[in-house]
Amino acid sequence: MSSFRDQRKYLETLKKYERKFTRQEYEEYKMFIKRDKDDDEFDTVTMKRIKELHDKYHKPVDTSKYDKFFKKSSEEEHYE
Repeated sequence: MSSFRDQRKYLETLKKYERKFTRQEYEEYKMFIKRDKDDDEFDTVTMKRIKELHDKYHKPVDTSKYDKFFKKSSEEEHYE
């Protein structure tokens, strides 16, 4: 069984993407929300499905493209 905390984290993240869901995914999401409001801990199959939705829609930000805007630590030491 997965933790209740992870379950909440996934649902909060998916809330941002609910407009992008297909009809079936949206129906599943609404069911997940109802079960969460009932303080029902998800079983492994449900948790697997919610992780699949999370991985499908939530893409982590690539922070490497912002490196050029910040100085490297070696350059900072040189100026001190």
